Amino acid sequence: MTAPAPARQMWPLYAAGFTTAFGAHGIAANLGGFSDDAVTSLLVLGGLLALYDGAEVLLKPLFGTLADRIGARPVLLGGLVAFAAASAAYAVADSPGWLWAARLGQGAAASAFSPSASALVARLNPAAGHGRAFGSYGFYKSIGYTLGPLLGGILVWAGGLRLLFTVLAVLGAAVAVWAAFAVPAAPPLPKARQTVLDLARRLAEPAFLGPTAALAAATAALSVGVGFLPVSGRASGLGTVATGALVSVLAACAALVQPRAGRALDAGRLTARGGIVAGLLLTAAGLTCAMLPGPAGVLAAAVLVGAGTGLITPLGFAALAAATPRERLGQTMGAAELGRELGDAGGPLLVGAVAAVATLTYGYAALAVVLAAGTVLTLARRRTAPADADRT
Repeated sequence: MTAPAPARQMWPLYAAGFTTAFGAHGIAANLGGFSDDAVTSLLVLGGLLALYDGAEVLLKPLFGTLADRIGARPVLLGGLVAFAAASAAYAVADSPGWLWAARLGQGAAASAFSPSASALVARLNPAAGHGRAFGSYGFYKSIGYTLGPLLGGILVWAGGLRLLFTVLAVLGAAVAVWAAFAVPAAPPLPKARQTVLDLARRLAEPAFLGPTAALAAATAALSVGVGFLPVSGRASGLGTVATGALVSVLAACAALVQPRAGRALDAGRLTARGGIVAGLLLTAAGLTCAMLPGPAGVLAAAVLVGAGTGLITPLGFAALAAATPRERLGQTMGAAELGRELGDAGGPLLVGAVAAVATLTYGYAALAVVLAAGTVLTLARRRTAPADADRT
């Protein structure tokens, strides 16, 4: 494959990335909203949030492996249809029990179509175009993360959770139909038999661990920024609108940087290793700025964390795609998504635990130290890889 896939084939994959992000954050941010069917118990709210994330942690590697075995396109379509069905179940039934079932179903469905979409982004484009492809995919996923809480809040305000789930059902079904017509078949490639030990060895290689650890670190910092920067903003005297704008600035910076980073990688102006190191340093600098008193430090933190994570994400996925046999792309993307989910949960836990013992300032410092250590490990990786893998 020497030419990038036509835009008409890629747009449904971008829409799938938007769907998983919009569904995850749109519902999570509004389960406790002001509507008759909103969740009023903090225990139930925590359980519903954990149910979705738990399904992704357990199932993404399994569905990634399935995509390699039967082809990524059927897993993509099946996941989107299942997402639409799970969303429609609560929209029709409107009962607490069905809310739990719908949330579990959505998490399981996203576990299927998210790594499959990533694998197809890599399969349908040549290695020299992976940066641009993953940059665009990450851009639309970031748009989903950004718009999810806002649009989800409007829908919950207008018609309750049932309206939000109805919109997600329609969105999932529409993207599934679009992908069925536009995304070409990518049949499974011949591959040698792999044992569990072979898989463990491959996932333990620096070519996998380095980019995956960087992706996990970026997701951890992004999650901390979304969750804790508004707290710092309020402590600096900012109001509700201003703290919400901080999160929007962070997400917008991440979205805008990703396509540019991908194009720079493809053009040879940036290497994946160098870009990842720069992204880790930018993100660590952003967390350091969050330790400073006053609104200026919080704003600088939002910009730097957003830019740093936006730099890491497409380069990390492009590095994984370059170092993975094409017949194992689904498995690798599923495992990498698992790493991101662990970072998504681990970052806020680390900062929250340190903040509970000391202060939030020390929580930011702890995560900044982890990211700085990641740059040292990345720079220390062996530089004896083949020329094609040196993009990583």
